[in-house]
Amino acid sequence: MAENSSALTKPKGNWIPAVLLAWIIPGGGHFFLKRRARGAVLAVCVAAVFLLGLMMRGALFEPQGGDLLTTVIYYGGFIGDLLAGIFYFLTVWLGYSQPDAAGHVHDYGTKFLVAAGLLNLLAMVDAFEIATGKKD
Repeated sequence: MAENSSALTKPKGNWIPAVLLAWIIPGGGHFFLKRRARGAVLAVCVAAVFLLGLMMRGALFEPQGGDLLTTVIYYGGFIGDLLAGIFYFLTVWLGYSQPDAAGHVHDYGTKFLVAAGLLNLLAMVDAFEIATGKKD
C-alpha cells in the first residue's frame, strides 16, 4: 500500500513543458506528447469557441475589486479568459476592447470567451495526466 501511495505523489516524467505548451498553444501539449489527433481536435475546438465569442463582440474581463461577488466574478472571468493562451494574448495585443454592453448576444460572447479558456484548462489537465502516465 505504501508503494502505491508514493507512486501517486511523485509524477512520472517531465510534465511541466507539456502543460505550459498546452496553456500557451491550445492542443500544443498533446502535439508535444505525440497525440496529434487529440491535439488538433482540442486546438480547433478552443479556437472555434474563442472566435465565436469575438464574433459575438463579447467583452474580455479585467480584474476589478469591489464587494466579494464582483471580485469573484471579474477575477474568475479574467482567469478564464487568460487560460485561452495565445488567443487571449493576440486579442489583447491587437487592441480588441469591447465594452460590456447590454444585450444577450454580447453576454453570450463574453461567456464563450471564458468557456474557451475553461476548455483549454481541461486540455491542460488531460496533457498532465498523459505526461504523468495516469492516462493513455
